[in-house]
Amino acid sequence: MAVIDFGGKKERVVTRKEFPMSKARRVLKKETLAVIGYGVQGPAQALNLKDNGFNVIIGQAKAFRKDWNRAKADGWVPGKTLFDIEEAAARGTIVKILVSDAAQKAIWPTIKKHLDPGDALYFSHGFSIVYRDQTKIIPPDDIDVIMVAPKGSGTSVRRNFLSGAGINSSYAVFQDATGRADERCLALGIGVGSGYLFPTTFENEVHSDLTGERGVLMGALAGVMEAQYDVLRKHGHSPSEAFNETVEELTQSLIRLVDENGMDWMFSNCSATAQRGALDWKPKFKKAVKPLFETLYQSVKSGKETKRVLSSGGKKNYKELLDKELAVMGNSEMWRAGKAVRNLRPKEKARATTRATKGVAGRKSN
Repeated sequence: MAVIDFGGKKERVVTRKEFPMSKARRVLKKETLAVIGYGVQGPAQALNLKDNGFNVIIGQAKAFRKDWNRAKADGWVPGKTLFDIEEAAARGTIVKILVSDAAQKAIWPTIKKHLDPGDALYFSHGFSIVYRDQTKIIPPDDIDVIMVAPKGSGTSVRRNFLSGAGINSSYAVFQDATGRADERCLALGIGVGSGYLFPTTFENEVHSDLTGERGVLMGALAGVMEAQYDVLRKHGHSPSEAFNETVEELTQSLIRLVDENGMDWMFSNCSATAQRGALDWKPKFKKAVKPLFETLYQSVKSGKETKRVLSSGGKKNYKELLDKELAVMGNSEMWRAGKAVRNLRPKEKARATTRATKGVAGRKSN
């Protein structure tokens, strides 16, 4: 493992140099990797593993025709590499559960009866194991239980793989029954295309992940954008101006500078007016929202958030209700303005974005 200094604290991480693809292939040479679920993470991880030369099969419920047909379109063959969930679980020596957290609870009895001694159970999220009092997912003692959690959506996992960049992932071993859990876990992390892997625990992963996606990554970001947009519109600014000053400049310019060089560098390469204002208002925003983040973290840690996920996600009409919620957002003035702005971007850039998206979602050479 490499030792890296992260802002004054040294951590051990695993890179492709310490654990090369050739070693990953040796470790998993005799394994059958059964990817259960072809929805969000499933396609990306399965295709990346397949492209890297591993023996991969898919387990997908035929009732979800969209996902089943997507798997076929991506080159998985019914009866050969594409099966229903029970058949795939029976064939796999490493069963990768990549359905939604609520669905994991529903399919667990089917998965459990096909886990043989020495098999491995793989997750990309600590949810079902950490909150097993709610999910009832309690693995047998004679199997490995491991996790690789890519720090990005399935689309990003696949896109970064195709570009050669990779995506960072955390990894953890919850149960080592074979003495090989750690190397199996790392081999899978390298196989799915991780740029580097950093150790965590199932508990730390789910606590940080649920906080992050409800906070800065999605929930807080969307809420802050809407708040600023609403204030600008209230004071007479046009939808185009409000959207550009709230979203477009962030996503098309500033966040890319942060990605490349850090927030301090981005600040130093903006105007003096922007620098001063940002530095003066940053602590005010931090003071205002930090108590809310503390409340959020405690809600995650207590299991309140997971109860909400299982309750809502387990409803038969959840997809219908979700579509309605998302439609409210998509049909809001701010995001209708956003659609108009995106349509005004240079056509060559738009075509490049479309090509990249299609390459991620629909490649048949996998």
